[in-house]
Amino acid sequence: MTAEPVRWGILGTGDINTRFLAGARLTDTADFVAVGSRTAAKAGDFAARHGIPRALGSYEELLADPDVEVIYNTLPNSLHHEWTLKSLAAGKHVLCEKPYSRHPAEVDEAFDAADRAGLILSEAFMWRHHPQVRQLVDSLPAVGPLQAIRATFSYVQEGSADIRLRPDLDGGSLMDVGCYCVSGLRLVAGEEPDLVYGIGVPGPSGVDVRFSGLLHFPSGVVGEFTSGFTSEHHTLEAIGGTGSVLLTNPWKSRPVSIVRDGAESQLEADNFYQLEVENLSRAIRGEGAPLLGRDDAMGQARALDALLRSAAAGEPVRL
Repeated sequence: MTAEPVRWGILGTGDINTRFLAGARLTDTADFVAVGSRTAAKAGDFAARHGIPRALGSYEELLADPDVEVIYNTLPNSLHHEWTLKSLAAGKHVLCEKPYSRHPAEVDEAFDAADRAGLILSEAFMWRHHPQVRQLVDSLPAVGPLQAIRATFSYVQEGSADIRLRPDLDGGSLMDVGCYCVSGLRLVAGEEPDLVYGIGVPGPSGVDVRFSGLLHFPSGVVGEFTSGFTSEHHTLEAIGGTGSVLLTNPWKSRPVSIVRDGAESQLEADNFYQLEVENLSRAIRGEGAPLLGRDDAMGQARALDALLRSAAAGEPVRL
């Protein structure tokens, strides 16, 4: 436990906050003291529903609150960079929802700003904090030389008004859930891709409702993934020369199975939002380091940018 809980402010009132707070409040390292929204009414409704003491009717008011130490940036993808920079300029640490950006230059700019200010910035790939990730990595030597990696993350997106379907907000299945697959492939490979090929299937709004990609790594390992808004699937599998290991439900705080060559074992459903908040809160108090920093965010941005450029051009892109 930290000596004093870190005081968190929530920037935005999107649906992600319900899942986030359900896990984040399991730890005593954090205290959620304020929420900022575009209107006082929206902030007040959110604060009442979630038991947050202060409801602030603009983003600027939240950043000006002297009691808030760290901002959880839950705004749409296209607003991540702008409001992260503003949060850092206001002297706040930042946990920014994934993906931070598809633009590598923005990642550098943000982490440079955090470094200059002596602040912590981290990208919220919460799944990386789950103990299952360590078990997966520890299992890799047992399957022999790594040859291929497969990942899926898709769900059924109902309705047409969701922000994930808006091109002006950097929507699309790759940016929403495919980025988890990219994160998983990069983690298992243990290196960054040097060649990618992406194929997107556009929906009525123009964003991809399905996206498939291949990532080639310098070691010769090939990763493949599919993401989408039209089916339900969540897996991460590492395939070696003598066996394989499969995670079921790797991206959600649910009971997880690890399957090693047909033998299945169950893992507890630890809440990775709790673990994510504990990690950052302790880092802010000087009791550890953030799990995810500049290098991982840069690797993500480069891969996402290359995949989107590949899909637009219809040809592979070398990194």
